[in-house]
Amino acid sequence: MNSSSHKLQLSGDKKYLLSFKSQDSLSKLLLRSVAWTVIGLLTIMIILLTRESFIAIEEFGLEFITTSYWNPVLEEFGGLAFIYGTLVTSFIAILLAAPLSILVALFIQEVCPDWIGKTLGLLVEMIAAIPSIVFGLWGLFFLAPIVREYIAPFLRQTFGFLPIFQGPSFGIGVLTASIILAIMIVPTITSLCREVFKVVPSHQREAALALGATRFEMMKIAVFSPSLSGIIGASVLGLGRALGETMAVAMVIGNSPAIVASIFAPGATLASVIANEYAESTSDMHVAALCLIGLVLFVITFIVNFIARGVIWHYTRKQGNR
Repeated sequence: MNSSSHKLQLSGDKKYLLSFKSQDSLSKLLLRSVAWTVIGLLTIMIILLTRESFIAIEEFGLEFITTSYWNPVLEEFGGLAFIYGTLVTSFIAILLAAPLSILVALFIQEVCPDWIGKTLGLLVEMIAAIPSIVFGLWGLFFLAPIVREYIAPFLRQTFGFLPIFQGPSFGIGVLTASIILAIMIVPTITSLCREVFKVVPSHQREAALALGATRFEMMKIAVFSPSLSGIIGASVLGLGRALGETMAVAMVIGNSPAIVASIFAPGATLASVIANEYAESTSDMHVAALCLIGLVLFVITFIVNFIARGVIWHYTRKQGNR
């Protein structure tokens, strides 16, 4: 009786192990399929963009990214002005948004009471739910006059010896677009930084305070420093959104395909020119040039992400060797 019961128990354990292994294999296969599907879709998008832009690649080659002349009527296209506008607006946006987002995340997570922090966190995250077109309208009718009347004159008077703060300001331009982008990426960076700060062990905070550190020193030593790689990752995700933002930028940047040193002047980005001209493109060469613009935007995004991941890997390795 005992022997038969033992055999039944062993057979039941074997069935359970087989069932567990089959579930594990199925889960692994499913996750692997999803991962390869994402990679496959990305590859298909790149192949399609390359195919659609092939005649522009044949016609212009590398001159497409080294010249800024853009004339659909004469079918002469160069994307340097749009590359410049994309990089400048995104760079200014991340300079404005990253410090603000980090400070907001630190305040919510480390300084204010929990119930206030949850409310503020919810309000910050709600900014991400605002449609891009609404940001564009707000920037056009509210922010642009403020930039024209107050911000640009102040910057010109204070830092006018620098070329980037010279020239007239009409409210519509690179600076306005950069401020709009900065506001749009603040929720992304703030939310991710809060999650990074949450995983910092509480005993690190307590140890810093026990050794006599002030509240500010504790946040600097025990919270900010160990979270630097996560903060860089959050900033990169915010930068990725800034690089590809379309409608809000198209409404306030002025859409002028020119390279001007002043951030008060109108400009254009890779995404904004696609949004403005794709529906009106009549020739095959014009469509191919716009597809090539999209391909260049892909490449820039990949390069930025690879550089950022390299920085994170280097910092993580450096922290591990300490």
